[in-house]
Amino acid sequence: MAKAWGGRFQQATDPRVEAFTESISFDHRLYEVDIRGSKAHATMLAAVGLISESDRDLICSTLDEIGSEITAGKFPFSAELEDIHMHIESALIARVGDIGRRLHTGRSRNDQVSTDLKLYVRDAIDQLDGLLAEVQRAFVGRCEKDAGVVLPGYTHLQRAQPVLASHYWLAYCEKFQRDRERLADCRRRVNISPLGAAALAGTSLPINRHLTAELLGFAAVAGNSLDISSDRDYLAEFVFCLSLISAHLSTWCEEWIIWFTTEFSFLRLPDAYTTGSSIMPQKRNPDVLELIRGRTARVMATVPQLLILMKSLPMAYNRDLQEDKLAVFAAIDALRPCLELAPAVIEGAELRTEQIASRLDDGFLDATALMEYLIKKGVPMRTGHETVGQLVARCEASGTRLAELSLDDLKSACSLIDSDVYHILGAANAMKALCSYGSGGEQSVRDRLAEWQQRLR
Repeated sequence: MAKAWGGRFQQATDPRVEAFTESISFDHRLYEVDIRGSKAHATMLAAVGLISESDRDLICSTLDEIGSEITAGKFPFSAELEDIHMHIESALIARVGDIGRRLHTGRSRNDQVSTDLKLYVRDAIDQLDGLLAEVQRAFVGRCEKDAGVVLPGYTHLQRAQPVLASHYWLAYCEKFQRDRERLADCRRRVNISPLGAAALAGTSLPINRHLTAELLGFAAVAGNSLDISSDRDYLAEFVFCLSLISAHLSTWCEEWIIWFTTEFSFLRLPDAYTTGSSIMPQKRNPDVLELIRGRTARVMATVPQLLILMKSLPMAYNRDLQEDKLAVFAAIDALRPCLELAPAVIEGAELRTEQIASRLDDGFLDATALMEYLIKKGVPMRTGHETVGQLVARCEASGTRLAELSLDDLKSACSLIDSDVYHILGAANAMKALCSYGSGGEQSVRDRLAEWQQRLR
């Protein structure tokens, strides 16, 4: 078949240019959304009288046949036909002749490609949202299993205050919920139909853009044809959303990699999600977690890739935008397997509760609780902070803990201290004293867990 744009050219394209400009090697994955968009476009063309209903039916049934062949791996691809859009259109024309040549009436590859990308990204958002929900369910499912387990909370990777293990798990639910909300918000801007903007200025033909939008499930129709032809904002926003998801996955992986070390020994990982060493027979390495952490780089790299691609393009369409799909596909391909694996790792890991409990009171996790005890007794906050700091220094010098100090020792630091102080000393007691909304204490965590169980049910 002659090239779709070949009418005014006298010379054949250099084969090296064909190899350089082709995108079929990566955009073939758009075939299903391209066929979906073309069928909606053909339906609209028939509705406004630009093609007959019989032509519409033949176009749609032939497009389905082509789609089935591509799915089955029986469809030939060639760099000569550039992209998936021309492959499908040329196959259609080869099979139904002039009827197939009518399909592209009232549209350009510019709005066709944008429509395909929006459909593809919309589908990807829906799939990723479902995978994120499964990650959340895995963390929520751990909460019953780890009920009552107290862990040290950290700042600067130094022991800070004690919290329930469930508080950790629900913290990740919060992060992934923000990710889901960002994707949902991004989806609103993705879900605007570009189809019918044609190359850049619209068309003089009596097309019905609202009908194609409705047929394809778009919520609205984009209102400026110049903007439509140049717009890739939704792709930059989408990969940014994916980069934050990958950042949160990486944070979780980093934490569990540390917890899996002999030095921490907080965590056991299942054999199914660890690997060994080729030379050291004792090793069990958290390779799955490390690779999820590593693939964050692939996802995050697509954000500057798209922004740099977009930053100096004049309106409206420029061929540079062919490169946009590489970034989007790379981000999806790197992130999706991470989300698919994560729930199994989360569910299969076990906290080493005896090891955690044996060292829980190291690091003065109850120091803040003691300071707040003094505040409740009427001591100014800064005075209480200094008083407890002095007690901690005394304990470090003598190799003792705050809970091991006698009442006389405590009273020597502040006369307002009474025997009830021992209700908040020790890490477990300090955790139980936490009572503010959203804190790591028992009642707050119990309430929040019930909310998450209801939300994810």
